[in-house]
Amino acid sequence: MPELPEVESLTGFLAEHLVGRSVARVYPLAVHALKTYDPPPGALEGLVFESVTRHGKFLDFTAGGRGGSGTSELHLVIHLARAGWIRWNEALPAAPPRPGKGPLALRVRLAEPEGAGFDVTEAGTQKRLAVHLVRDPQQVPGIARLGPDPLADSFTLAAFTELLHRERRQIKGMLRDQGVIAGIGNAYSDEILHAARMSPFKPAANLSEEETARLHAAIGSTLREAVERSRGLPLRDLKAEKKSGLRVHGRTGEPCPVCGDTIREVSFSDSSLQYCPTCQTNGKPLADRRLSRLLK
Repeated sequence: MPELPEVESLTGFLAEHLVGRSVARVYPLAVHALKTYDPPPGALEGLVFESVTRHGKFLDFTAGGRGGSGTSELHLVIHLARAGWIRWNEALPAAPPRPGKGPLALRVRLAEPEGAGFDVTEAGTQKRLAVHLVRDPQQVPGIARLGPDPLADSFTLAAFTELLHRERRQIKGMLRDQGVIAGIGNAYSDEILHAARMSPFKPAANLSEEETARLHAAIGSTLREAVERSRGLPLRDLKAEKKSGLRVHGRTGEPCPVCGDTIREVSFSDSSLQYCPTCQTNGKPLADRRLSRLLK
């Protein structure tokens, strides 16, 4: 799943390639992905991309300006979910795409340069990709409920401490909750907790001042390092860069790069987490079941 660092890199790449260019055609191909109907996708045609920004894991393409017609800005908002991606193409096929069973969900063709544009795709059978066309990004429920961005200047230690004091959950669940902190998912929450030397099942409200400061620092350093690693890479390389940069997530059975202990896993119904017992749980393995506790 693309998380904050990958979406940040997508934002930079797409802004560089889209801002100032107008939309020739929009092809919505997957009905399940389109979450709004007014305005229709065709309302983007003839507008000029003004910016590409990020809200947590959401991409926000702002378009406006239709020759003095009074058309206000529109926002194409995309959430890539677990298996979505964006593919840039300097020469899209000339023939209009046909709806079908393939991964293509949305195609946006630019007026110039002729043939250029991007495809929004979604692999797999679980279709969770979400495409919205709205006049205000706050009309998208997922954006309206977002917590603070962990890369914003306002995400201070004091602000983070206040968030912790409201929590009654384990720290892993808190980090993944987009309504608490925007942009962190399963992979980077594992990486952050490993960097902070903290059990994923530690209650958030029980963190000491030292642990709180350590976790806050790990959030910032882990995400910023991931953003820097992917900066300037072609879109096709971002997924591979994310995987190669992860130290514990997805590396069950491999040695921890810090201490050499074997990385362990806790599996759930639709996901799993990875951790190092030596670095994070005082050498004790976690029980591999939902709502696990440290084995006594």
